[in-house]
Parts: sequence; structure tokens; C-alpha cells
Amino acid sequence: MDRGRSRSIAIVTPAARGSSSGNRVTALRWAKRLRELGHRVRVDERFRGGSPDVLVALHATKSAESIEACRANSPSTSIVVALTGTDVYGDRADSDVARRSLASAQRIVALQELALDVVPARERARVRVIHQSAPPA
Repeated sequence: MDRGRSRSIAIVTPAARGSSSGNRVTALRWAKRLRELGHRVRVDERFRGGSPDVLVALHATKSAESIEACRANSPSTSIVVALTGTDVYGDRADSDVARRSLASAQRIVALQELALDVVPARERARVRVIHQSAPPA
């Protein structure tokens, strides 16, 4: 990926507009940083069509329909799946739905190393851990 080129980025999050949930806060924080880097970013609750350069899907299970719709509508779009707390502790990234989402992703983002424990072994090479807000303990 050419780092100097502006990208069209769609971020999908299961958290509704106006919500103060962690997923919405993360989506808005990432959108702000990506805009500061010169990218065009939109944040929605689901994929709304078009052909973004990148789809960032927060929550492997709850964003699965958006991931599938993006893949069907725009096969050239790069997909990044960000594992959220409930992927790791609740819905589990090892569910069949989450596995399909992870298999569709060019990159998987985890916010802590423990998330690697729930990612299927064949997908782990595409995982990048990004620590937010504080250095690891």
C-alpha cells in the first residue's frame, strides 16, 4: 500500500450513532486519526455500499454481514477485522461466523495479546496487536 496516497476508508461498528460504547468510541477515535493522516473516512453501523479502498470492521461476529456485503459488492476492497472485547470474551472469535469474517480479512487487529488465544491458528499470521491508550503492563 502506498503510504502517501489518500484512501477511502469505511469503518463499521455495531454501536449506534450517539452511543458511548467502547466500539463507537474506538471507531470515532480511529476515524479521527485516519483523517489526520489525510484519508477520507466514514463511520456507519453497517456497510452502505460503494467501493472503499479499505473496510475496517469492528467486531468479527456483529459486523459479519457488512464484511460479506463488502466482499460481494467490492472484491478489491481490503478488509481489516478488529477484534473487540466481546469477540474475545463473549461472542468468541472462534465461532463459525467470526471464523468466516477472519478468513475474509487481509489483516486482523487485536487490542491485546490475549486475543491471539481465540484466533484460529491458520489466521494468526495476519494478526497485529495495537495497544491503545496505555503501554502493556
